[in-house]
Amino acid sequence: MITRKSKREIEMMHEAGKVLAKCHKEIAKMMKPGITTKEIDQFVEKFLKQHGATPEQKGYNGYEYATCASINDEICHGFPRNEKLVQGDLVTIDMVVNLNGGLADSAWTYVVGEADEKTEKLLEVTKTSLYKGIEQAIHGNRIGDIGHAIQQYAEGEGFSVVRDFTGHGIGRTIHEEPHIPHYGLPGKGPRLKEGMVVTIEPMINEGDWKSKMDDNGWTARTIDGGRSAQFEHTIVITKEGPVILTDQDTEESI
Repeated sequence: MITRKSKREIEMMHEAGKVLAKCHKEIAKMMKPGITTKEIDQFVEKFLKQHGATPEQKGYNGYEYATCASINDEICHGFPRNEKLVQGDLVTIDMVVNLNGGLADSAWTYVVGEADEKTEKLLEVTKTSLYKGIEQAIHGNRIGDIGHAIQQYAEGEGFSVVRDFTGHGIGRTIHEEPHIPHYGLPGKGPRLKEGMVVTIEPMINEGDWKSKMDDNGWTARTIDGGRSAQFEHTIVITKEGPVILTDQDTEESI
């Protein structure tokens, strides 16, 4: 069942989103050769505690970490680990923050050190894909309009769109209805209505869109070893247009 959130619920999720956005901005400063994703995970847990929040995915279906940390050809759900990151690595940090019962979800892909031209294009196209999807997340549109905008743009730039993992509704729990595919046909799927809160989180690959699962049962990676990037925001549908609850560019303090 698709639920529409109350003004109070949206305000709570926005407060969680502010903490999450601030945490991502701190992570960006840490992305230098020699750091490990385990250290980043530990930082996130400490940061959230300092701000009165908790990592919602820790313990979710037995998941052990505060973040998902996916490196290079890992599409999503990578485990934080003690492997030192090196110049040019791509790292996606995905987290869900719980602040007083309000949830917010956002992933961001970082480059370790300096990015070459090929890496810059992957990141640029993936981030632009996110915002092209958000542009379609308006009251009265359909879910297919979001995925179509993302797919048309990303494939037009020579990349592929992961099909096996989608955005989703979010509210009292991490994953709610509806699913938000990042591909598809315009005018298809459930209609977007005021008060719905969803994530849009395109995962864009250099090569084939297909994925394979690691033995740990969590981590998905590309089938051809191509790199993958992801950018994700939590947004609320309003009659005035989409509002990003995890915006990193806001000047609001927490």
